[in-house]
Amino acid sequence: MKKKLVVIESPFAGNCKKNIEYARACMKDCFLRGEYPFASHLLYTQPGILDDNDSKERKLGIEAGFQWGDYADIIVVYTDLGTTTGMKMGIDKAKKSGKIIEHRSLDGWRRNEK
Repeated sequence: MKKKLVVIESPFAGNCKKNIEYARACMKDCFLRGEYPFASHLLYTQPGILDDNDSKERKLGIEAGFQWGDYADIIVVYTDLGTTTGMKMGIDKAKKSGKIIEHRSLDGWRRNEK
């Protein structure tokens, strides 16, 4: 049986340290479900790759994430920490492309729990 390719939508902007920890937990959740996740905001924003504070580099990273999203079977939106502008862009792109969108939450990750 083919494993689902998943693009993760979770926050990055704001409390980046907490949001990176959360995105890692989201990736683990996908793996534990038997899926193969991709989170462009974890990869592209690492030091030496792209600077999310530079509008041109941020745009490039978002466009690259959208390209990967074209190959995904499903877009999973993790909702515990809210929805950022970047996430909304990914959700809108997924809707226009006819992608399946699933909303999920993780135990212990509601806004004020961690």
